[in-house]
Amino acid sequence: MFNKVVVVDCRGHLMGRMASIIAKELLAGQRVVAVRCELLEISGAIWRNKIKQAQFIKKRTATNPKRGPIHFHSPAKMLWRVVRGMIPHKTQRGKEAMLRFKSFEGIPHPYDRMKRMVIPQALRTLRLQVGRKYTVLGDLAQKFGWKHAEIIETLEEKRKTKSAAYYEKKKELAELKKQA
Repeated sequence: MFNKVVVVDCRGHLMGRMASIIAKELLAGQRVVAVRCELLEISGAIWRNKIKQAQFIKKRTATNPKRGPIHFHSPAKMLWRVVRGMIPHKTQRGKEAMLRFKSFEGIPHPYDRMKRMVIPQALRTLRLQVGRKYTVLGDLAQKFGWKHAEIIETLEEKRKTKSAAYYEKKKELAELKKQA
């Protein structure tokens, strides 16, 4: 019934819609890994989402902010928190569901070799009207203190060149098999 791990490529997905589908799968017992979280999208212009994020970051405990709501700056952790909000994470069932979820910026080693899935119900191109503004989560995170965008970009370039070389080799082998 379940795959061992479902790797979801976040590029071009709307964050809330994707998170709700991931939450549902986690509660059903499926293990999910979200990669390329920095390319997630949120509906609305950047200035509007900046105001929302600033209001959220302003919320803290008056006596000791360390105790208060913790505001993550990394896109992967932002997605993790959105998913957590859709799961009853204080129950045993919810805790176990959250243990089945991982999120990453870029595509780290074990997952770069696996097939990556897309969630059609959460794709921005299918859900948002043409001409509507949207915000890329990585850009929003950078404005609020995420410092690793450049590193992720260079690592992704390396991964893409390796992947392209592998694909060329695979095509050549397919041609040879067809000739034989």
